[in-house]
Amino acid sequence: MALDKPYLDVPGTTIFDAEQSRKGYWLNQFCMSLMKAPNRARFLADTKAYIDEWPMTQAQKDAVLARDLNRCIAEGGNIYFLAKIGATYGKSFQQMAGSMTGMTEEEYREMMIKGGRSVEGNRHPGEDGTAQPQHQPQGHGQGSF
Repeated sequence: MALDKPYLDVPGTTIFDAEQSRKGYWLNQFCMSLMKAPNRARFLADTKAYIDEWPMTQAQKDAVLARDLNRCIAEGGNIYFLAKIGATYGKSFQQMAGSMTGMTEEEYREMMIKGGRSVEGNRHPGEDGTAQPQHQPQGHGQGSF
């Protein structure tokens, strides 16, 4: 890591900064290619062949093939670019967000109507003065649609 980044200890959050942007450049360029109908058709017809045309890392390709948005984010994907993958599969942003939190679309919608997630358990470690902040690795397993 090039700089000290105290913001990296937000539980369950990957910050899209310059380093993540560099890491995900080709993944995000691939996503942008899905804005064109012929590319979407090629992607849907043979997903693996289409993504193999892009100089992404194997981890990025595997995340796309698994439709795992949380892994895509961990690999440098920006949610606004990744939304193009979901849209290609006919998914709304709300459906995608629900999948990333382990909720159904309806559960996610209801949570947001009620004001979003509780801050309990979603603070910086040490924010309440009881512990020293430290980086928490990101988990996987949710985020597939």
